[in-house]
Amino acid sequence: MKRLYFFLPVILFSCSQPAYKNPHVLIETRLGDIEVELFPEKAPVTVGSFLSYVDSGYYTNSSFYRVLKADELPNPNNTGIVQGGIWQTKPGLKVKLPGIKHETTAQTGLSHQSGTISLARTTPGSASSEFFICIGDQSPLDSGRRGTEDGQGFAAFGKVFKGMAIVRKIQEQKSHGDKFDEKIDIYKIRRL
Repeated sequence: MKRLYFFLPVILFSCSQPAYKNPHVLIETRLGDIEVELFPEKAPVTVGSFLSYVDSGYYTNSSFYRVLKADELPNPNNTGIVQGGIWQTKPGLKVKLPGIKHETTAQTGLSHQSGTISLARTTPGSASSEFFICIGDQSPLDSGRRGTEDGQGFAAFGKVFKGMAIVRKIQEQKSHGDKFDEKIDIYKIRRL
C-alpha cells in the first residue's frame, strides 16, 4: 500500500501538466473554451506576434464579432469562419499595433482546413491582432488561390486542438450579413 501512495503523486502531477511539442493557448469565451495548437516551426513570425499579444493581455475582454455561414458561401463544401480580436473592444490599441510580416501558406506549408486559425488582413503585412478560425475546407484562402485579390492568401499559424464544437456553436449565433447580432465575448486568451 505504501508503494501506491508513493507513485500516486507522481502520476497525478504528470497528468496535470500536459507536455506539448508546440505551444497551446486557451480562448475562453462566454460559450465555452477553445484550445488551439500553434505551429512556430512553420510560421515563426506569425506565432511570435500572436503570442506577444496573448502575453500582453490584449485579448482580455475582446470578442468574436464576424461570421461567415454555409448558406452565405457559393461553394457547399465551405462552411465558414468566425473572426475575433480587439477591433470592436479596443479599437485604439488595434490601430497602434504594427503590421506583421505576411507568412503565406506557400511558405509555411499550412492550409486553411477546418479548425485552422489564421490572421485577418486587408493587404500583405497589414495583419495584427485580428484572427479567424475556419469551419470546413477554406483552402481557397491559401496562397495561390482566388480567396484574396492579391492571391497571397492569409497567414495560417495553428489549429484547434479541442473545442471545435464551441467554434460551431459560436458560428450558429444569430447574425445579419457577416456580423453577429451580439458579439461573442472572449474573456481571455492565455497560454497553457
